[in-house]
Amino acid sequence: MEYRHTSVLLHETVDGLEPKPGGVYCDGTLGGGGHAALICERIGEGGVFLGIDKDGEAILAASERLKSYRCRKLFCQTSFENIKAVLTEVGVPGIDGAVLDLGVSSRQLDDAGRGFSYMQDGPLDMRMDAGNESSGLRAEDVVNDYSEKELYRIFRDYGEERWAKRIASFIVDERKRGRIESTGQLSEIIKRAIPAAARRDGPHPSKRVYQSIRIEINDELGTLERSIGMFIDVLRPGGRLAIITFHSLEDRIVKEAFRKHEDPCDCPKDAPVCVCGKVPDGRRVTKKPILPSMEEMENNPRSRSAKLRIFEKL
Repeated sequence: MEYRHTSVLLHETVDGLEPKPGGVYCDGTLGGGGHAALICERIGEGGVFLGIDKDGEAILAASERLKSYRCRKLFCQTSFENIKAVLTEVGVPGIDGAVLDLGVSSRQLDDAGRGFSYMQDGPLDMRMDAGNESSGLRAEDVVNDYSEKELYRIFRDYGEERWAKRIASFIVDERKRGRIESTGQLSEIIKRAIPAAARRDGPHPSKRVYQSIRIEINDELGTLERSIGMFIDVLRPGGRLAIITFHSLEDRIVKEAFRKHEDPCDCPKDAPVCVCGKVPDGRRVTKKPILPSMEEMENNPRSRSAKLRIFEKL
């Protein structure tokens, strides 16, 4: 199956990075290589590009797509939270910019065998690194082994699902009759749990539950929280970090982290002078997030919830 993915906020992101010829840039969520291709084009023959992704299929697809670009290209299959170890391994001391395009790719959603999609029947997987059999937790494990209380928590906190408690109860009742093993089974349970009147408007009834399970098994929010400071640390002066989020929990983490790195002072607001000694790491290039244009949202509905924020290192 071809690795198909339409990069969201492509030009806004790469323009915001301001890639310079001969610079060193990283895409921590390589995917199909859309943002990467434009970055590689702009940094030219003397530049260095580092592509990171947990998904081995993405690495293969992007490396093939980027073959024609003359910059030096390095690829690593791992989580972007390992950025410092990766840079040490490849002998690159610092970078001039990085992009993180969070969430799930079109290719992953369209492959029923990956278990990300509620629109197709497939195994309950949802691991970003599905080729790594040692990666452990699958969506099937969450659905069948988590307590009702734990299911309610992740549906409520990660999916912001109004019917979280009812859905968790229906899942627990259903698995008493046998293990829940497919996305089709799970989607049907969710549909039964949400009253018909509530299903008439808004997104697909399974959307928020699937999102929450995916976040849980891939530790997406924890990875993001741990990684922002690491990427800022490895940026060279004037380097930029661009992060695209797709739901409010991610955006809140990025917004707060960028604000804290711009203004780390812990002193009371009414203190006459700063005594904590903490100094800014940089500045927020975007005080408010950049959103997709109406044209992009019409052409690519998956872009509708995207928000781009950019930070520049001092």
